[in-house]
Amino acid sequence: MPLAIRCSQLTKTYPGKPPVEAVRGVDLAVDEGECFGVLGPNGAGKTTTIEILEGLLAPTSGDVEVLGLRWEEKPQEIRQQIGVSLQETQLSEKLSVLETLTLFRSFYRQGIDPRDAMARVALQEKAKAWVKTLSGGQKQRLAVATALVGDPRLLFLDEPTTGLDPQSRRDLWEIIGDCRRQGRTVLLTTHYMEEAERLCDRVAIVDRGKVIALGSPAELIAGLGGEHVVEFSLEATNNGREESVAAWDDLPGVTGIRREQDRHQLSVTLPHVVIPALLDRLQQKGQRLASLTTRHASLDDVFVKVAGRTIQEAEKQEA
Repeated sequence: MPLAIRCSQLTKTYPGKPPVEAVRGVDLAVDEGECFGVLGPNGAGKTTTIEILEGLLAPTSGDVEVLGLRWEEKPQEIRQQIGVSLQETQLSEKLSVLETLTLFRSFYRQGIDPRDAMARVALQEKAKAWVKTLSGGQKQRLAVATALVGDPRLLFLDEPTTGLDPQSRRDLWEIIGDCRRQGRTVLLTTHYMEEAERLCDRVAIVDRGKVIALGSPAELIAGLGGEHVVEFSLEATNNGREESVAAWDDLPGVTGIRREQDRHQLSVTLPHVVIPALLDRLQQKGQRLASLTTRHASLDDVFVKVAGRTIQEAEKQEA
């Protein structure tokens, strides 16, 4: 299958004392027609990577091909075949929605009718409305429409749902799903792991400028060794002793253990086997549960396993 994107040993270093290594040796290969997610916490290097692929930034080193072409050789040919929705798209507030899309359509030799682009993101009723009157979700849909109006083979979406309410987020998920069904290649960056699980064929998890995991969401989750997570906390005891994670590692069906503050999280294959064994163990120890929940394992759990910290912890450390 031909590649829509290929990059090897991609780096980006910003000067300073000390220099900031935003991207450190990223290798990616994105097939045509797939939705590929670049995931990770804020500050992981996702936006820097995608801006290099979009031709907005020059890499410090490394090799990049987009649709079989190189930016340094065929920049205009690449631009005519891609659509870009930036993390923060600033559009003229005193243009209408239709005027905005007509302007963006003029940048391409070929494309779709601006009214068709409006219809694809359900903004027909706002055709004559000024951009400044749109809600946050409507502005985000308009930003995606400006990326679609050139009828691109490859669509870049950088954090397209950040800051949106749940309904607006679901609306954009539907738009991205339509792009996939039309056979477009979509490169999506996000720090919402559930978004990637729903939308992406494959994902690269990025942390501190490096790819630390790569595969389909199902493959990465299966790599945890258990498809479910049993999470529990204990009531305080008189002796104040806290159980270590090792207290649960010999329970049947447990494939992994971690602790977050007062909560224990067990990766398990069969919850209906683990939970009775856990309750028996607690009874033997004279301890009682304060809470108990079960859920399916997710890409959040994958990130914790490969990065050794949660997404929230990573963002606090980068702040």
